[in-house]
Amino acid sequence: MTEETGTNSNRVSETIGVITQHIRANELGPGDRLPSENSLSRELNVSRSVIREAFRSLAAMRLINLSVGKRATVAQLDHGAMSLMIEHGVLTEQISVQQVYDVRRTIETRTVTLASLRRTDAEAQRIRQHAMEMMKHIEDADQVMENDLAFHMAIAQASRNPVFAMIVGAFQGVARQSWPIGWRSRSSFDARKENVQNHIDIADAIATGDPEKSARLMKLHFDDSTKVLLDAGLT
Repeated sequence: MTEETGTNSNRVSETIGVITQHIRANELGPGDRLPSENSLSRELNVSRSVIREAFRSLAAMRLINLSVGKRATVAQLDHGAMSLMIEHGVLTEQISVQQVYDVRRTIETRTVTLASLRRTDAEAQRIRQHAMEMMKHIEDADQVMENDLAFHMAIAQASRNPVFAMIVGAFQGVARQSWPIGWRSRSSFDARKENVQNHIDIADAIATGDPEKSARLMKLHFDDSTKVLLDAGLT
């Protein structure tokens, strides 16, 4: 790296810091506009190319939205950047799938507990509907997977903690890769039916407002899923 390149990189990093500070200081929320490239260039005494690179970096982290011909805006909270990080970690073998499931077990035991206490009737119905759709389409792996992922996300959203929802959403990229392996490993209809019934039982525990039962069932679900993946040779 040349001295000029290093200096430019430092300027971009400093500019990113200034822009994020601007968002906090001005209490900007999702959809609010940021200053223009020209305005920031003059204010910070850096080139527009530095501002543009800082904007690109913030957009890659899903902190701002960029549109051609429009001012940059503050982004809605999104799990995309975290999801890419987790998938990259698994792909490069810095994180194992089993480690992901270990964290998921811990977090989703908490989300299902909170969902049992905080869910609305509509949310309880939505959670159960996803579980019932899994049973209805049990012969269609794609349908089961989509409803399974939606089931876990609906529980996280019903926990009333957006951080949990963001983390659970970030795990779904890895889940899409490991889920088919686990499903194929449950080769018998009875094994698959038992797995789906567990989801229905969790939904019923949430609907009846039983946090202890829902947490116990969620732990059993992840213990079983982890064992199935280990038996399939996925570490």
